[in-house]
Amino acid sequence: MEVIFDTNVFISAFVTEGLCSKILLRAKDNQFELYTCPFIIQEFKEKLENKFSTTKAESQGALALIREISFIVNPDENNITVKGVCRDSDDDIIIACALAAKADYIVTGDPDLLVLKNYKSIKIVNPREFELLFEN
Repeated sequence: MEVIFDTNVFISAFVTEGLCSKILLRAKDNQFELYTCPFIIQEFKEKLENKFSTTKAESQGALALIREISFIVNPDENNITVKGVCRDSDDDIIIACALAAKADYIVTGDPDLLVLKNYKSIKIVNPREFELLFEN
């Protein structure tokens, strides 16, 4: 199973110890293949450093873990462009990243993405819905 985590899932995984941390550990344990893209990595870094005032060392450690457990795809290199799909045009890049990764799921807490529920064959779910895939 190929999965994209939106930036907010990564933030929650590193800032709180809860459900998002749990599903990130599932990725680390190779229970699914986690993909990301340069846009998500950059946005994650900026939010950690600016909104959550992490030190450079803390953000570098978080980024190193993401790079270690994720496959990085670049929608631009694959000529994948998405425009006008999401209410928030900034979220179109998340869809493009998922297409480049041939993802089965986008995991997000963003209502602008969640309202879509699906895009082509990609299911868009919140972290709780994603975690339920592993129960039982």
